[in-house]
Amino acid sequence: MTLEDIKAAVDACQTVHWANTGYIVHKDRLGQYLITYVPNGSCIGLTDRSGHRLNGKETEFFVAQSKDAAENPGNQSRPDGQGRGVAPRGAGAFPLGRQL
Repeated sequence: MTLEDIKAAVDACQTVHWANTGYIVHKDRLGQYLITYVPNGSCIGLTDRSGHRLNGKETEFFVAQSKDAAENPGNQSRPDGQGRGVAPRGAGAFPLGRQL
């Protein structure tokens, strides 16, 4: 999916994932597009600071099937059978607002 495709899908209230169904792309109340790892709440911007380069490959983004969204939150694979490893228990990623 291109950056424009991803934004259009999010704006149309479709569930967009990155890499696997554990990651969801959403728009916050400030209008920023973010990628959130659902199990621990950690997030990054959809793009780099310029707003033009995705934080991920276009081929890694996909719109959830209704079955995926409801039955498999956190499933570690994409519909094409490819997946990206995720550190156990979100190792190396911290939710926003967490105090160390």
